[in-house]
Amino acid sequence: MMKTIIEPFRAKMVESICFTTRAERKQLLCRAKYNLFQLRAQDVIIDLLTDSGMAAMSSQQWSALMRGDESYAGCSSFYRLGEIVTNTFGFPEVIPVHQGRAGEKILFAALVKPGDVVPSNTHFDTTRANLEACGAEAIDLPTPEAKDSNSSYPFKGNIDLGKLERLITTRGAKAMPFAMLTITNNSAGGQPASLANIQGMSKLLRKHEIPFYIDAARFAENAWLIKQRAPDCSGLSVSEIVKKIFIGANGCLVSAKKDCLANIGGFIAIRDRSLARRLKDALVLTEGFPTYGGLSGRDLEVIAVGIEESINEDYLHYRQASSMYVAEKLMVHGIPFVAPPGLHALYIDAAKFLPHIPALQFPGQALACELYVEAGIRSCEVGSVMFGKYNRETGKETTAQKELVRLALPRRVYSQSHYDYVAEALVNVYRRREKIVGMKIVSQPQQLRHFNAFFEPIADS
Repeated sequence: MMKTIIEPFRAKMVESICFTTRAERKQLLCRAKYNLFQLRAQDVIIDLLTDSGMAAMSSQQWSALMRGDESYAGCSSFYRLGEIVTNTFGFPEVIPVHQGRAGEKILFAALVKPGDVVPSNTHFDTTRANLEACGAEAIDLPTPEAKDSNSSYPFKGNIDLGKLERLITTRGAKAMPFAMLTITNNSAGGQPASLANIQGMSKLLRKHEIPFYIDAARFAENAWLIKQRAPDCSGLSVSEIVKKIFIGANGCLVSAKKDCLANIGGFIAIRDRSLARRLKDALVLTEGFPTYGGLSGRDLEVIAVGIEESINEDYLHYRQASSMYVAEKLMVHGIPFVAPPGLHALYIDAAKFLPHIPALQFPGQALACELYVEAGIRSCEVGSVMFGKYNRETGKETTAQKELVRLALPRRVYSQSHYDYVAEALVNVYRRREKIVGMKIVSQPQQLRHFNAFFEPIADS
């Protein structure tokens, strides 16, 4: 048996990379006000900002795209997608949307009222923003093991079931229109939730008659990690694990731009037919007719094929090997990151990487900017910029629990030499980390500020 794990695909088409110099990148970053979201993609050499919508499509997906039925109502592409979603996830009602956050807005608007409480292992940015826009309180209840980024605990994406039960007792089940679980737990370092934890959460919520919804953008990767890390699940196929994950849930929200290997799209899948009717009525106002939901028939076909490809175990094995390849290179040089590595990203612990920069000076943003200047690599801060809060009345800033920089790994896009380049750049930055300065925010919106905030280096102020 061969030890070397290769990509389970061949390239049929390539896209050129535009190279820049260090001096050019300094100017480009300054022009972007030190916010990497504001850079033009053509000025990025390796783009690890996100894995969302970045996948390279397969020949099967390109072929299916040509089959897209663009009929306004009742298109055959919708029914193909619906059949695959139902067979994979087990939910009979499928409602397409143009991307995940549209699904959040439609579902939350139907279920949430001001004063409600919605617990989760960890809400991601748009989920939290959409809940708060409805007047709800989004509460994170991550497992205690998630606090230690060095721990080898296999399921740091778990929800703390003890805290969840105490929250239900304290706030009351009537205050909770539903509870959520994000798989994998993006904000906690791309860590999976165990099957036992998912089933335990389902049982607890059923006891209190609280609906259970899963944010399933990375459902296949979570299922693969369950297969790899839970001895009692090692004999199950990924497809079987997926079915076990969702059997106790009322529904799920899926951004198809992640595990489903599509460049756009998503869906809501649920059991409740009366709720589905309400959601479809709301869908017509903003997304379109319920059989296309803001997507072309071509997009629906691509998602359908992508779902099937996402649970291919050769593909998932390669995803894990890619992540581990970069992780092992970082370990050799002592670069701190959230362990054990997940599949969709590596999360550098910016607080440990830059211990001389306090949280209020945003070490994650400082590190992300430095990595771009070093090698043209675009990454994403997942720390006090993304999850901190600025109180406009008091002028005080609340920091996040962790200061991370996410190196998202787009699916089927980069090769081993690209990841060698990424690791080399990180090592170079790490060797001169003491010279890196903190950042300050000079302008920010009220919500989701990481997309549009402007920064300045502290030393330049």
